[in-house]
Amino acid sequence: MNKTMNIEKMKIGEIAKEYPFALSFFESNKLDIEGHEEETFEEYLNGFSEEDIEEWAIDIEKIRMDFVEYISEMLEFLGLEKDDTVESLSILAGRNKSGEEEDFGSLTIRKSEIISIVGPTGSGKSRLLADIEWTANKDTPTGRTILINGELPDRKWRFSSSNKLVAQLSQNMNFVMDLTVREFIELHAESRMVENQELVVERIIEAANNLAGEKFSLDTPITSLSGGQSRALMIADTAILSTSPIVLIDEIENAGIDRKKALNLLVGEAKIVLMATHDPSLALMADKRIVIKNGGIHKVMETDDKEKEMLSELEKIDRIVNRLRADLRAGKSMENTINIINKLK
Repeated sequence: MNKTMNIEKMKIGEIAKEYPFALSFFESNKLDIEGHEEETFEEYLNGFSEEDIEEWAIDIEKIRMDFVEYISEMLEFLGLEKDDTVESLSILAGRNKSGEEEDFGSLTIRKSEIISIVGPTGSGKSRLLADIEWTANKDTPTGRTILINGELPDRKWRFSSSNKLVAQLSQNMNFVMDLTVREFIELHAESRMVENQELVVERIIEAANNLAGEKFSLDTPITSLSGGQSRALMIADTAILSTSPIVLIDEIENAGIDRKKALNLLVGEAKIVLMATHDPSLALMADKRIVIKNGGIHKVMETDDKEKEMLSELEKIDRIVNRLRADLRAGKSMENTINIINKLK
């Protein structure tokens, strides 16, 4: 049910609690609500006398309509409407750079699924991510169509500046704001009007430090974060606080974070995750992989049991490499790790 349908039937106190931004509307329209907290908004408006209406040139019907519209627009701006749950994303075939039709037909991706996008540099991986972000409707170079929950998406997904369908995590992330990590997270939490803000802040920093190679604190200036720390913070923030149901990741392999934990975090928050990658471990962590060739989707492959067994071996290698990297950074001898490698030969 749309949140604004019964706004006039709510008590003033309830409105102020659920929609704190409504207080700005009351103030700007010089509506004194003090002492009227137990009245509904409709009762409050009906409480104006004929003398008040005439003396102050009050247009009751206009105020009523403006208030409902204001609440609706603010909810859309903040991305707080809950009626638009995204259960699936579908990609309908278009064409490659040669104009040939993609022959996969369609691909439907559901919540908590991970899809990897693989192919040579310049093959069109980023173009597919852009088609999804733009919710293409045969109006991009590939001619693909993107469906949300099996239907052409609402125009707001394309043109709203804040009600984002997609959160995109790029390879390079640089902060320019003069804020601490705490202030950065708090600003985002306030914009989403989340409850238990302090709990959310602590959860995000804990998740970020679980991903980062080197831990950082809430008092750390965000401009001093390393590339890996910045990526860890944004992934944790996107997973826990962002309302975007679809996450697009472009080359996470060189981000200096625990990649498997990052994917598990995003999927655990019921996100649809698509990642362009050259890393075989990441590609096999996905439920399916899209193979890009000559600008088109060449094929769609499911990760089979043999590949999952291979992934297990690749993860062992990753752990050894990560240990070598950690020892190297800490100035330790790598002799013990080298001995482990020799035993595996």
